[in-house]
Amino acid sequence: MSEERDQRECVLLAAFEGWNDACQAATNVVRHLVSRYESREIRHISCDGYYDYQVSRPMLCRVTGRPRIIWPQTTFYEITLPTGRRLYAQIAPEPNYRWREYCRQSLHIADELDVDRIVTLGSMFADCPHTRPLPVDVSHDLDEAGRSCDCGANDDEGGYSGPVGIPTVLDDMAREQSFATTSLWASIPQYSGNDDCPQATLNLLRRLGRELGLGFDEGDLEARANEWNAKVTMLLRCSDQLADYVHHLEREWDRAQEARRAASENPRQAEQLVRETEDFLRNL
Repeated sequence: MSEERDQRECVLLAAFEGWNDACQAATNVVRHLVSRYESREIRHISCDGYYDYQVSRPMLCRVTGRPRIIWPQTTFYEITLPTGRRLYAQIAPEPNYRWREYCRQSLHIADELDVDRIVTLGSMFADCPHTRPLPVDVSHDLDEAGRSCDCGANDDEGGYSGPVGIPTVLDDMAREQSFATTSLWASIPQYSGNDDCPQATLNLLRRLGRELGLGFDEGDLEARANEWNAKVTMLLRCSDQLADYVHHLEREWDRAQEARRAASENPRQAEQLVRETEDFLRNL
């Protein structure tokens, strides 16, 4: 994408709490941007008809000492960067009901804001080691041929098939309405627990910046990511079984990286490495 197009393009980021948001890594990208830059709420989608309140429960808060019920809702932000460029961001719990109607309402707001591109953010648990760069998977316009992967993630040439969440549905409906779409998904080690994963948030933020041709203020994310890595490493010292599992993931990751390097240099050698990797995995 050219720098001139970067300046013209109006982008809406979308992230949803729940199934699509392991360790809150995706929604924390939006929260980070809202906290680091001049931001204001500009639109909302009412919760009525979209949520099961036994799943997405209302919250009791106190405002100036008085109790107030906060219902789940969708909030749209306008984020103004120091360069003067504006981004829009949508954040919400994943709806329980009427996904198509919810997406139509979201896209109607995007159209009102003159949005050109919708970027959905997600995070998922995966078999990846925390001792290697956490993968960020990127796809454009739901085109599997255009899918790319950062940080050595395993990429299935056939593309993903299976259950999807609201980001994928929003992508699909946006494409049908002629919006450009980009999807960014971070992978998080499944053994690391459910606490926030600032490393995945940082990787998503950096990849988002490269996709948009922007350099974002990272704040304390790198320091928090280092703390997260140290904490997860400590878990390995408490469990030999977990340490062995992570060493297995490291070997698999390193073999995949070696195969990619060989593929770019020598296709015949790459085929041999793929066979060796398959034999290695079968014999585990």
